[in-house]
Amino acid sequence: MSKKTTTKKAAPKKTAKPRLEIRKDAKGRFWVVPKDGGAEQGPFATKKEALDAKAGDADPKADRSAKTKKAKEPKEKKLSAVDAAAQVLAASKEPMNAKEMIEAMTAKSLWTSPGGKTPHATLYSAIIREIGAKGKDSRFVKTERGKFAAK
Repeated sequence: MSKKTTTKKAAPKKTAKPRLEIRKDAKGRFWVVPKDGGAEQGPFATKKEALDAKAGDADPKADRSAKTKKAKEPKEKKLSAVDAAAQVLAASKEPMNAKEMIEAMTAKSLWTSPGGKTPHATLYSAIIREIGAKGKDSRFVKTERGKFAAK
């Protein structure tokens, strides 16, 4: 009887990572030291930082620069439709409906619709919600059906 011979496929070769170890010195600092005699990395304050550097995720100098990043300047916030409506009504002496407020806000360049089909309905709803939620502390007063005035 003859035996069948089978050949095993070779596994794909993995790239060899440098072998590293973590050492602690007399001052309690941690160092990442290659076993093949390469350059040391460190010092690190904690073992976790050294492990991150060992994995290649962090560089000790990058950690220091991340802590000293400058704060970003705050951007100007856009005026919301309700805030713009409050300004328009404060400037107006008579009550206005939502469509009139939208037209006035657009004319004064306080607020423009981002492309919605019914910004007046959205504004009306927002004003009604504010009156319902804040009650007497609301910036708006409903004078008659569909018309609002500033307090």
